[in-house]
Order: sequence, then C-alpha cells, then structure tokens
Amino acid sequence: MDRDDVIGHAAAVVAATDLPVSADLENGFGDDPSTVAETVRFALDVGLAGCSIEDFTGRPEDPIYDVSLAEERMAAASEAAHAGPVSLVLTGRAENYLHGHPDLEDTIARLQAYQRAGADVLYAPGLTRLDDIRQVVTSVDRPVNVLARPGGPTVSELAGAGVARVSVGGALCFAAIGAVVEAAHELQDHGTYGFMERAALGAKAARAAFAP
Repeated sequence: MDRDDVIGHAAAVVAATDLPVSADLENGFGDDPSTVAETVRFALDVGLAGCSIEDFTGRPEDPIYDVSLAEERMAAASEAAHAGPVSLVLTGRAENYLHGHPDLEDTIARLQAYQRAGADVLYAPGLTRLDDIRQVVTSVDRPVNVLARPGGPTVSELAGAGVARVSVGGALCFAAIGAVVEAAHELQDHGTYGFMERAALGAKAARAAFAP
C-alpha cells in the first residue's frame, strides 16, 4: 500500500472505535526527513494516537539506513509528532534483526539515537533472547516494546525483564486465516464438521461486537 492507502485505512479504524489507535507507518514512506515529518502530520490529521517509524529502507540490497540519517529522520518525526496541542506517541524501530543484521550492539546504539531524537517508545522487532531484551531495556530510558515470537519469552517473562509493551504483528489475523484453512481441509478431506464448535464461538463473539 502507498501512503494515501495507509492513512485512509487508519482514518477508517480511528472512526470505528473510541480506543486510541496506533499505526505502523513503516519508514515514513520516504527517505528524506521532511517526507517522514509530513507523514506523521498526516497521521495526526486523521486522529491517530501513535505511530511507528522504522530504519528499514525497503531496499533489500541496502536494507538499513545509516544511523546518522536514521536519527535525523526520527528527529523530524518527533518534531512533527510533538509540535501541536495533541501529541502522537512515537515509536522508534530498529530493524536489524528482521533484515539479516542481528547485531545487538548496533541495535542498542540505534535505539539510543532514536531516544535522543525524541522517540517515546523504542522497539527492535526480532529479539528473542531474554538476556538480549534485558540488555536493551537497561540501556535506554524509554519504554521498550517487544515483538512476540514463537519460542520466545512469555508475556510474564517479558514483564519481569522490564518490557513495557508487547506486539503480535499480524499473528492474530493469520491465526484466524489458519482456522479457515483448517476448517476447509476438514470439510473437503474428511466431510466432517468439527470446526463448527469454534465457528459457534466466533459467531457469538461477532454478534456481541456488532449487534446494535
């Protein structure tokens, strides 16, 4: 999706709930700090309460921005996020571990740079070792977000390590799609209806959520 699509979808979600909404704005949809700042202003305009900006370039051959440019980009995002009477909660993301650069020292240095630049929350998705996560938490002075991963620490273990927020990415959506696939295979391959028990739970939840 391009920036217009993402901002439009964010506006629709904001209009559908009274809860604060945060959006993943990827790299801000541009390399230049001024473009990142413009993207954050659009996020504010549609009523988002938070957003994340990452240091992944989107280019597989050169995936991570130089740290000095990444810090400039985060500073531009922070200035836009905190300039008015309403502020966004800005999450600074260090993407090393998702793009073939599992370098803890560099990741911590980047998170510290994003803290200096004004990020409110710090996030290095892909960390799975509890000792590494503890080291990140103790190396910065901002709340740390962690991405839940298969085989990774439990929520209670992360809380014990000082983690402030846990994300699941698209996992809940993919879990729902997986349930549909399993149900279709059961029906096609076996002609049975065991999936109907879970379907009844889903129907009950949907009616509770959307009933007038």
